[in-house]
Amino acid sequence: MASNIDNIEEHDLVARLKQGQEWAFNILVKKYQTMLLKTAYGITLDREESLEIVQDVFVSVHKNIKNFRQEASLAVWLRKITVNNCLNWKRKWKRRFRWDHQQMETKDEAELFKAGKNDTNPETLFREKQSEEHIMESIGKLPEKIRVVFVLNTLEGMGYHDIAKLLKIKRGTVGSRLHHARKILLESMEN
Repeated sequence: MASNIDNIEEHDLVARLKQGQEWAFNILVKKYQTMLLKTAYGITLDREESLEIVQDVFVSVHKNIKNFRQEASLAVWLRKITVNNCLNWKRKWKRRFRWDHQQMETKDEAELFKAGKNDTNPETLFREKQSEEHIMESIGKLPEKIRVVFVLNTLEGMGYHDIAKLLKIKRGTVGSRLHHARKILLESMEN
């Protein structure tokens, strides 16, 4: 099945989604779920909410795929929906409750985000885990506007132009926010 996911052309996948073919929707989920979970968690810093937001994104896509005009890639469209859902969640959550979050990785879901680490030395794994936790904690302390840009660029690999278009801000604003985020994170790492 993995080869089918990699081999299907985006325009073909979109056409089949618009026809309502269920297998195409399954491929869509398998192909983009991890990317969207990383994006959602980078913004919400809440594991459960990230899973729910991504599920809502796929439900929304299922309902609205016929409106997708393919002006941007499918990945960009999915990310845009995810970012908007995350920001809406944050606004709603801040109004109702004090913001709290759960760590994204659990023992069962850790494989979802592994990048193929081969070193099984317990001391090395412990240091890496501590470092990752410190980085995520530092990212979590960034102001929301700065954190969203940082997550999209650094963790998701999006370029300045794409981020500016997605968030409807100027390209220079993207650069400024990234510079500010990196400065804050470097200061945090030195402490």
